[in-house]
Formats: sequence, C-alpha cells, structure tokens
Amino acid sequence: MTETRKRPVGVALWLIVTGIIGWYAAFALTIEKFEKLENPDAIASCDFSPLVQCSTNLNSWQGSVFGFPNPLIGIAAWIAPIVVGFAILAGARFARWFWTFFWLGYVFAIGFVFWLAFQSIFALNVLCPWCMVTWVMVIPSFFVVTFHAMKQGVFGTRAAAAGERLMGWTPLMAVLVLAVIAVVAEMRLHVLATLF
Repeated sequence: MTETRKRPVGVALWLIVTGIIGWYAAFALTIEKFEKLENPDAIASCDFSPLVQCSTNLNSWQGSVFGFPNPLIGIAAWIAPIVVGFAILAGARFARWFWTFFWLGYVFAIGFVFWLAFQSIFALNVLCPWCMVTWVMVIPSFFVVTFHAMKQGVFGTRAAAAGERLMGWTPLMAVLVLAVIAVVAEMRLHVLATLF
C-alpha cells in the first residue's frame, strides 16, 4: 500500500468541506451582527419569521456569551479544520498529541453547540438558520474527528480498531443526534404548524 493510499483522504475532504461551510455560516452571521450594530432596526436577511430568524439570537446575551459575538469564534475556529484537511492532503502526518488537542477542540465545539441549541429552543424560542448550519457541520464532524483520533491511538491501542469500525457509523450517529434536536425543537416550538 502506498503512502498516498494510507492518507485519510476522506477525513481530509470532510474537514475542508465542513470547515468552509461552517466558516461561511459564521461569516454571514458576523455580517448580520455588524449590520445590526449599525442599524438596530434593520431586518436581518436570515429573519424569515418570528420563529425562524437570526436577530433574536444575535441580540441576546447568549449570542455574545464570552463578551463578543459568538460568530467570531466560528470565523477563527473553522480555519483549523480547513488547514488540517489541506495539510493531510499535502502529506502531513500529525503526532498523537496533535490529534488529542484537535479532538478536544471538537469536544468544546459540540458542547457549545448543544448549549446554544438548548438556549435557542428553550430560552429564546427561535431557530437561527445560520446557527443550524453550524450545528449540522459540527455534530458529524465531532464523530469523524473522534473516530479518526481513536484510529490514531489517542485513546489507546484497543480503541484504534474500534475507531476504524465506528467511522462507518458516523452518518447514522449524526442523523440520530440531529433528529433528536429536530424532534425537541418541534415539540417545543411547533415549527411545522407555522409552515402550513
């Protein structure tokens, strides 16, 4: 087997694609926030209805939980998977410690996404379209990075074989988690009733 074939090209491409989509969502939300700062009465382009909108999230304390707009975190953080993905395609091989820290970044990301989803659904009572794009990118990416980190030996030699087997389950796991969020949102906000 050649070095090229050993390279995790699928993981690399996944990181690049989700990184670009996630970065664009963060950028779009940042632009919306700047426009809101310039004109507080402006209607954001992602405000589709009282239930599906960005403005409520952007104007809430949850939208600036660290003292600055949350989308700025995305603009900075989504660069990492893009760079890592391209580095893998270029032939870079990262040490186990690197995969540990990269995985910990995704642990923070998925925890933050779950917290933001909870806040959006239960406290703010709205669904932010660009935020949901971020959720859809982070959740499967967490599984991809977790299972790849397992394969790289981050969790020991026994977990390496399990990571190989579990990688194929990523789509199902991601869909199940997203489905739970969708069902909770529907039960709480009655989204479908507003569409018809």
